[in-house]
Amino acid sequence: MLRDARGSRMGNDFHEREGSTGGALNRRNPASNARPRVLRGYLHRMWIEPVVMSGRLIRLEPLEGRHAPALLSAADPELFRFTPQAPAEWSVPGFVEQINKLRARADVMPFAVVLNESGTAIGRTTFMDIQAEHRGVEIGRTWLGRAHHATPVNPEMKFLMLRHAFERLAPTAARVQLTTAGTNLHSQRAIAKLGAVREGVLRSNRVVPSGPSPSDPPMWRDTVVYSILPAEWPTVRAGLLGRLGWQIEP
Repeated sequence: MLRDARGSRMGNDFHEREGSTGGALNRRNPASNARPRVLRGYLHRMWIEPVVMSGRLIRLEPLEGRHAPALLSAADPELFRFTPQAPAEWSVPGFVEQINKLRARADVMPFAVVLNESGTAIGRTTFMDIQAEHRGVEIGRTWLGRAHHATPVNPEMKFLMLRHAFERLAPTAARVQLTTAGTNLHSQRAIAKLGAVREGVLRSNRVVPSGPSPSDPPMWRDTVVYSILPAEWPTVRAGLLGRLGWQIEP
């Protein structure tokens, strides 16, 4: 069941709950070692729930298979040149398969970016690498159809997600991370424009296709890491509101 972003909250006893299962490995019964991982996935989904985040131009709603046809229409292979996020098959079933894989991951909460006026999905984003016990999360696996590049869509999307992380989660996030490829200078400029702090470069930390197709030869990718902390959120928030021209939040 979908809940509004102002919906239910949870306590901050992540460590107590996780510790209650016993963190030590059980060498006599290795199968039982999966229990802490299952519990961590449960905590991740309790902390970041499949809510709807509504703005003026767009809303972010939990990603489902029904979004696949519109996402296929909005996407093009070149969007995935810097990241291994292209579907294995460029078709509606291929997008459905990719959506289902994302939804199955315990540390990812995927959202469709939907235009309020038409109800059409124009892109995708996620809360990923969710670490409930550390109150950390990354915003990533994001893409938007080219018609919506250099428009208010991206800053509004970032505002909705950062506001949710720093103001509406319970407990609120202690750190929001953003990463991008070392070769993706456009994305680096966009993240820096948010006011995120550049922390450094993870050199050759990921193998990705060398082109927009998953079948392109693999290559090593450098990853540039940025973050925003709670003390920095008011400045980031004011900058986003200024870019959007909002005096009152939606």
